[in-house]
Amino acid sequence: MNRLTDKTCIVTGAAKGIGAAIARAFAAEGAKVVVTDVNNEVGRALAEDIGASFFHLDVADEEDWRALEEAHPIIDVLVNNAGITGHEKKGAAHDPENTHLLDWRTVHAVNLDGTFLGCRYAIKAMRRNDGKGSIINMSSRSGIVGIPGAAAYASSKAAIRNHTKTVALYCAEKGLQIRCNSVHPAAVWTDIWDTMIGRGEDADAKKQKLVQGTPLHRFGRPEEVAAICVLLASDEATFMTGTELTIDGGILAGSSSSPGQ
Repeated sequence: MNRLTDKTCIVTGAAKGIGAAIARAFAAEGAKVVVTDVNNEVGRALAEDIGASFFHLDVADEEDWRALEEAHPIIDVLVNNAGITGHEKKGAAHDPENTHLLDWRTVHAVNLDGTFLGCRYAIKAMRRNDGKGSIINMSSRSGIVGIPGAAAYASSKAAIRNHTKTVALYCAEKGLQIRCNSVHPAAVWTDIWDTMIGRGEDADAKKQKLVQGTPLHRFGRPEEVAAICVLLASDEATFMTGTELTIDGGILAGSSSSPGQ
């Protein structure tokens, strides 16, 4: 368990969910992990639990990124994981016809601006690391297909997908060994889904209905996404850049069909 030994790895939005799983997996592989989040209490607790450090970071705030650069001027890995769906605001419409411009911009500020600022910071910090490192951007299946009920989220994730390739090509053009790849999960079971579905007697039935269109007929697990990120962060993937890795239970392979049918 030493694939990331002595690598300084920063994970944004790491207090809970997929980000927390990535931070745990990196720590288990020997990395010097920096947990970042706007949730100070939960983020600090996780950092203490896994032997990491914590840094308050609002990814949409340029000043926070400047402060992070002062604290960590040289890094090996950055995972731009922090993101929102927009549905955190109860009752807000997120379809293409009724989405309020402010809600649209809020989602893009966190998801897309946060990723842009993170990539910009990482390139500078990795230049100081002999011009090498790994940037991992968290996109989504929603960045590949349209999502009528989450227009801003899908748009932001599609832009992350494209910006990843731009960063990868830019770094290669500059002669840097800085890799940039994107990860595209579909429905991954986290506390968000638990809150949405509830814990009533019909919870299991609701879960099954939600994954009917997934060939593997289940939600993904945060640890499965984290495993992909460990690979991309490690020296095993030094010829991978501008790549998009999908982890969706087979949805994009053809969600209308399941194995054996």
